[in-house]
Amino acid sequence: MTVVRPLPETGSIFLDARGGDRALRATWHQESGLVVLSLWRDNVCAGSFRLAIDEVPELIDMLRAGLVRSYESARDRISAVESA
Repeated sequence: MTVVRPLPETGSIFLDARGGDRALRATWHQESGLVVLSLWRDNVCAGSFRLAIDEVPELIDMLRAGLVRSYESARDRISAVESA
């Protein structure tokens, strides 16, 4: 069983929309040149992914593009409802 360690100074926890004590931890490890994304359930690490720092901008771009599309879609739906 993996021991739960405190987050580094530059880290965040995101709770899963499904609940059930699921979470994503994102931690920045400058000394290793990595961002570590780890999946947690009931305070047990179920898996992790190490992303090289130079790949982080591509991940951010993808997340930002998805967010923009989501906002645009919501705006279009609101406009359609208001026009009806």
